[in-house]
Amino acid sequence: MQQTLTDEFVFNHEDGKKNRQILTDDAVAFLRELVVRFAPKRTALLAERTLCQREYDAGKCPSFSSEMDSIKKSDWTIRGIPRDLQDRRVEITGPVDRKMVINALNANVNVFMADFEDSLAPEWDKLIDGQINLRDAVRGTISYTNEAGKIYQLQPNPAVLICRVRGLHLPEKHVTWRSEPIPGCLFDFALYFFHNAEALLAKGSGPYFYLPKTQSWREAAWWSEVFSYAEDRFNMPRGTIKATLLIETLPAVFQMDEILWSLRDHIVGLNCGRWDYIFSYIKTLRQHPDRVLPDRQSVTMDKGFLDAYSRLLIRTCHRRGAFAMGGMAAFIPSKDRERNAWVLNKVRADKEREAANGHDGTWIAHPGLADTVREVFDQALGERHNQLDVRRDEDAPITADMLLAPCDGERTEAGMRANIRVAVQYIEAWISGNGCVPIYGLMEDAATAEIARTSIWQWIRHQKTLSNGEVVTVALFRRMLGEELRVIQEELGDQRFSQGRFEEATRLMERITTESELVEFLTLPGYRLLA
Repeated sequence: MQQTLTDEFVFNHEDGKKNRQILTDDAVAFLRELVVRFAPKRTALLAERTLCQREYDAGKCPSFSSEMDSIKKSDWTIRGIPRDLQDRRVEITGPVDRKMVINALNANVNVFMADFEDSLAPEWDKLIDGQINLRDAVRGTISYTNEAGKIYQLQPNPAVLICRVRGLHLPEKHVTWRSEPIPGCLFDFALYFFHNAEALLAKGSGPYFYLPKTQSWREAAWWSEVFSYAEDRFNMPRGTIKATLLIETLPAVFQMDEILWSLRDHIVGLNCGRWDYIFSYIKTLRQHPDRVLPDRQSVTMDKGFLDAYSRLLIRTCHRRGAFAMGGMAAFIPSKDRERNAWVLNKVRADKEREAANGHDGTWIAHPGLADTVREVFDQALGERHNQLDVRRDEDAPITADMLLAPCDGERTEAGMRANIRVAVQYIEAWISGNGCVPIYGLMEDAATAEIARTSIWQWIRHQKTLSNGEVVTVALFRRMLGEELRVIQEELGDQRFSQGRFEEATRLMERITTESELVEFLTLPGYRLLA
């Protein structure tokens, strides 16, 4: 059905009862207001990203700016943190399907980040279902019955709910304004806020958001304007909306003070989005032959540039009274006792490092990790709810060189082949409508698949050599792609392989890995293959 509103605001989707639950006249009117007021500035901000990337491609590196030195050198703090967000030691993330929402809110965690971004393939039905699921969760009425008749319901005292909207770059093609897709982030924000803000406030919580993929303080300021407009529109006090912003791009790490200042009425913390950060490091410095990373498995948080990023984020946030959240543990528990012990030990070591650095909490992707991670942070925090008192004032300054230094490690044939298998399987799942996929013991989302394919692109671009002496070329990649596709078929079986969309996924993988210009996000061409 095509529904046309004034000023060329058009919905392209099949009408139905589900849609009418969410796309009420008043909700659509609010969404339209936001799009008309804020979409043009968002377009300008994306153009700024392109201009900055051209400078990086020409040899410049991101660095600290003196533009807002007076703000960086002065003493100020953010507006404040609500009571139910004071303790965030364990956060779980995942997509907004009904069973996942219930299980995540019932897990032994403090916060559930319901994700419309990297772990969701944004099919129209999934977006609408996700909004319905979160609406029902906020009201405590959500339930789910599986095929065997098992009923899932919310337990008392569920985790605090935070909604992650899509990144600034992602469109919502099912709704157009002036013949262009509207920003996906405004679609997600408008509908969640409209349907849930008052109910959340009535139960002692609030409309809380995670903001991904930010690259500059100007983008953070744009969000502050969106939030303030929404608060004024519904007669809510300034600072009602609270956000945690992910520092998961290389340019943003140099602007953390400026980002906190720009969102000071609404921000409660920053998060070390480690996987996207590694992807952004590769993408931002793609034309720099001296800054090529090794195998993905070698790029861990104890490496220099990632450890510096973690420590700088903690120091910056705590100086301003904001939380410094740790990154994702993507491991999945195993039914094999020996393998599971290995997984839990890896996770424990990672989280002990984060807690010792001073992070206030951390992320997990699976409820089975919650007890282990909670034990680590319980021990570190003691009677405290957080580690805002850990200031790291005695640290030596974190320099731009430290944040830009590539880490050591080999580029191996096995690592390249693993990248191919992970990326192809993830792309196939994503274009089939599944954005969060267990592959080889890890919960993969768009960020990890991005690392896999951009690593190979950069190795090809700079003719890097694998540890076995082979130069990485387009021809070598194409040969491995064909061979690894057969491995995937053997692993999954002929039936699953033939019923999937592996041919399309392979074509997309081949294109985005070999084109002369790096494709910014695999989800953009992937979106054209999605319903």
